Amino acid sequence: MKANKIQSKKRSAIKHALSSVEWQDLRQLSRVQIVYNVILPYPFLLLSWWFASQSWYVLACGASYFFFAAAFRQAHDGYHHSLGTSKRTTTGILLLLSVLLMTGLHSIRATHMEHHRNPLGDSDIEGALAKLSWWQALLGGVTYRLDIYRQGLRLSSRRNRRLAWLEFASIILVVMAAIGLSTVTAPTAALLAQVLVYHILTMTLANVSVGIIAVWGVHHDCDETVARTERNKLVNALTFNLLYHVEHHLFPAVPSNHLPELAKRLDAAAPHLTNQQVLPRMSELISFIKNLWNKIKDRYHHSNDDGECPIRKRFA
Repeated sequence: MKANKIQSKKRSAIKHALSSVEWQDLRQLSRVQIVYNVILPYPFLLLSWWFASQSWYVLACGASYFFFAAAFRQAHDGYHHSLGTSKRTTTGILLLLSVLLMTGLHSIRATHMEHHRNPLGDSDIEGALAKLSWWQALLGGVTYRLDIYRQGLRLSSRRNRRLAWLEFASIILVVMAAIGLSTVTAPTAALLAQVLVYHILTMTLANVSVGIIAVWGVHHDCDETVARTERNKLVNALTFNLLYHVEHHLFPAVPSNHLPELAKRLDAAAPHLTNQQVLPRMSELISFIKNLWNKIKDRYHHSNDDGECPIRKRFA
């Protein structure tokens, strides 16, 4: 309850600070942007499959990363109906992505909406990793995903729960197909099994790892607001604008396409809300290295002092 009261006070202060920010115009998408949003992940997916079929696994992993990041963005915008597509089309996209990403997106959507209603509060299962240390968040990936599924099914409407179970059943069928193809000796079946097994393994690893990046990385140690952001243009390009996270929390209806513009407006109107970065600044990194080095030196000198001859100490 205490955490919820603190978060409520934070939200009130943030709401007052944002009263002057113009954002409604950023909800609009052009036809080109809508098409971009819909097709974004799939060229990377096809490329990863082709690399895997050639046994070029390093290149395949690179393409799989871009597919996962782009698909994660597409699903995330789909949760908030900001892809520019109809609700029925968005539902179809989430169903397809659930099978391709090997995770139940309609279940996750329910917990994600709770995450926005009560960010980092007592009922926010999605944000729970942000309260742990980085290594606990990294090791908790598997149990975290299962907790998300359970919470999502509890929070879901009847329709959303049916869709979630459909996704889980479809994923099981894909895994069974991969196992079945692995037992067939025909060249075509063996090639399909090779690609399918590769895809299942990489998506499973990505899903287990997503919590440390998409939750802990953007929410840990947030004081002024509930999330962090990023201003490195290259990093934002490589993550498809997913790290503009405080911007997303403050204005969840704004599509990912327009988050860079929203970031500029927030920097001008409320810079204190955007000063916590996802990646450490160079000055912070140097300070961390110096502090670590000083701790190592202190321990070294302390151990030398403890090992000194007690008689020599007495006559020094």
